[in-house]
Amino acid sequence: MFPRTPDQHKVGKPLIPNGIGVFYVLFTTVYLFLVYFLGGNQGPNGVSASLTLAVCILFGGFMGLLDDWMDLKWRYKAFMPLIAALPLIYFAIDNPLARTSISLPIIGLIQFGAAYYFIIIPLIVMIVTNTVNQLGGLNGLETVCPAIVLLGLLSLSSLSSQILLIGPLVLWLMLLVLNVQGKIFVGNTGSFAIGMTVASFAVISDLKLSLLISILPYVFNSVLILLSILILKKRASLSFDGKRLLSDHRRSLVTLIAYRKPLTERKLVAIISLIFVVFSVIAVFANFF
Repeated sequence: MFPRTPDQHKVGKPLIPNGIGVFYVLFTTVYLFLVYFLGGNQGPNGVSASLTLAVCILFGGFMGLLDDWMDLKWRYKAFMPLIAALPLIYFAIDNPLARTSISLPIIGLIQFGAAYYFIIIPLIVMIVTNTVNQLGGLNGLETVCPAIVLLGLLSLSSLSSQILLIGPLVLWLMLLVLNVQGKIFVGNTGSFAIGMTVASFAVISDLKLSLLISILPYVFNSVLILLSILILKKRASLSFDGKRLLSDHRRSLVTLIAYRKPLTERKLVAIISLIFVVFSVIAVFANFF
């Protein structure tokens, strides 16, 4: 039913079902529409947070599906998420409680004004969605890290916002277990959809600072990848000796950690996941200062 992709870091490179993230998109859409029909998450001006989030995730999943089918060039993938920013812009403009500023440690309060709607929100969607999509390739990596970020954001959000995320997060955790075990790949469909979930939920819940801190490992990874491609004209890769993974360069977060240090796939994923846990904990505590 689903196309099968070889697991590059397993002996014999077994074929694994890919694109299973479509179940996350379908389930989340139905769940959020049910929340809407049951009368929950109605915004101050009647704009529904659940419908806004559903539309964004649907577009993220569609964009990932296109990438799985057509292998979109990065220049298209970089800017396509901007379309999904439109419902978030509408939601924020019609929400009188939305803050158009961000308070940063040491720097203080930065007021964006109207630029928040038309520049900051599109940038949040574009950066988060693409950076989440760029960190993958290992069993569990593309599912565990966004789950950690979402759990941190969930702990800071109001009850009405938590309702939006509980159902989708439960299903994502189920897919996470299967992905960690090497039984499925969520594919670009899943990674784009979960990246859109992170970005959209942070905007809807007004957790800009927490999001900024949480995604720093994602941003660092993407910067390394882009610099390697643009300057060195080379891509990150890992060598596999049948048991452990090793890298002779530092062109991504994964290869930086595995640089001249052989590690099993699970240990490598665990180290990167721990990095995300640290930044998510910092993000949670930063919200109280």
